[in-house]
Amino acid sequence: MKFTRTTTGSVLTGVSLVAALTLTACDSDDGMGVRDASASASVETGGTAAKCRSGALEITASDTDVDGGPDGMVTVRLTNGGGRDCAISGYADVGLRTGEGPLSARRSGAWTGADVLRDGESAEFRITYPLDEPGGSGVRVTGLLVTVPDETQAVTLDWPGAATLPATEGPGTQVKVHPIEKVA
Repeated sequence: MKFTRTTTGSVLTGVSLVAALTLTACDSDDGMGVRDASASASVETGGTAAKCRSGALEITASDTDVDGGPDGMVTVRLTNGGGRDCAISGYADVGLRTGEGPLSARRSGAWTGADVLRDGESAEFRITYPLDEPGGSGVRVTGLLVTVPDETQAVTLDWPGAATLPATEGPGTQVKVHPIEKVA
């Protein structure tokens, strides 16, 4: 039989590390898609459902642009495949890889609260972005980075939307991420 001995010092170090990572990953909404710790509370369901973790979610992205619309749209689907219920809420962190460097999405829309995903159920969020003029010399998008609420590791996906975004002057972002909502 093997025993592991843990000293109080190493436990405190581990707790300090977890606390530091948690504080790093959670912040107030700065308009750049940073998660707010209060927006990611677990949900009561006769017990407490654990928070959804990216390792238990199947994450896919698809182009859901409406022809003739003023903006392009990508929908990201998060399907619980972890074998147990989990809670998800708030906004995912979204970043685009571009030929000009990384681009963060800004939060948009009202968050309606937390949802519990049973095994096999899904939630989605939308990413909207301006369309480049035909023949325009915009910024080429090469990938999509998604970090689910309360996680620190991003999942890299292929970008299914338009190949380029319009080039703009000055700071800020034109890409918006909308809150996560359970698929009915």
